[in-house]
Amino acid sequence: MTFASGLTTGHQAGAHRLARYRSEFPIFRDRIYLNTCSLGALGERARNKVVEFVDLWQARGASAWYDVWWAALSELRGRYARVIGAAPEAIALAPSVSVALSVLAESLDYVRRPKVVVTSLDFPTVAYQWLAKRGRGIELVVVESPDQISVPVEAIGRAVDERTALVATSHVYFTSGAIQDIRAVADAAHAKGALCLIDAYQSVGQVPCDAPAAGVDFLTAGGLKWLLGGPGIVFLYVRAELARTLAPAIAGWFGHRNQFAFEPRSLEWHEDARRFELGTPSLAAIYAQLGGLGYIEEIGVPAIRDVTAALTEDLIARARAMGLRPKVAARGEDRSAIVMLPMEDPADRVRHLAAAGIIADARPGHVRLSPFFYNVQDDYVAALERLAAQSRH
Repeated sequence: MTFASGLTTGHQAGAHRLARYRSEFPIFRDRIYLNTCSLGALGERARNKVVEFVDLWQARGASAWYDVWWAALSELRGRYARVIGAAPEAIALAPSVSVALSVLAESLDYVRRPKVVVTSLDFPTVAYQWLAKRGRGIELVVVESPDQISVPVEAIGRAVDERTALVATSHVYFTSGAIQDIRAVADAAHAKGALCLIDAYQSVGQVPCDAPAAGVDFLTAGGLKWLLGGPGIVFLYVRAELARTLAPAIAGWFGHRNQFAFEPRSLEWHEDARRFELGTPSLAAIYAQLGGLGYIEEIGVPAIRDVTAALTEDLIARARAMGLRPKVAARGEDRSAIVMLPMEDPADRVRHLAAAGIIADARPGHVRLSPFFYNVQDDYVAALERLAAQSRH
């Protein structure tokens, strides 16, 4: 069998058109890496950009801020924007999704709309922002999943009413790898006058995402996983009208329009999404992300999706043939490159894989594999054979 990407399902491993990038990720010299959904592998381009930052720091110190590092921040906002089809003015930088959501959560008016809707499959950071505000009268509604794979948009829509301020959910569920129709989620929220926030940490970089076309109000993602930038840098997309009108109740000097005036008596917001920024960003993380984005931009997310979808479908088919039962969406088009394999004591299974030089991850009741464009068939075949052998014993 041959997939559209050129992946061959025979013994010859690595026969897809993006395997040539594998040599730029040194971890593959002595490991099999199948855990991009937790942390993207370090590429030489990201490493080189971090070295560039350190060299600038050593040579110029703070003088590099004004003509180099300031430009790097602007460059990253623009490049993040292009990945999701947005304008640079719609992008704010933050050190983590938790920080980005904290600022956003303190920007909404809950007086007439005290309700926030999430799903049981979302990463808990999303829910925690509003659970922490229950003492202020904010009500969190969790929409349950009937199959622990996805949540029907109709069920989300039924949970939204005229008291709902926000629907906050995922583009790709970290719990199952299922892709959600975020256009439909946005429509369901807007039908009752609510706003829509999408956590796209597990999608942007591996699944095409156009935030403006989807009609979402907010979207967040970052470097840790599929954008190959490592920890410490994320972005928050804010729809243009909201970027001009919302006023966060958490503030930092990067959100001030005239931040170098150092005026403590008044706070004048940026007229764009930068009003959601707080303190001085980590430049090492900025530079690592600039390097990692080089791969995503050079290849293109549609091409990455083509190859990783072929790898994922082959992984699922082989897992089933070995007697394993992947917990994945029913339709191939609704599956991302996250494959959940139900297992007893998954942490122990992951330790056994690690002893064999295979890096995967465990989540409650499951071993999680996540192939990316730098993976080849032999990677997940080796993992599956060990998991199947353990299951037989």
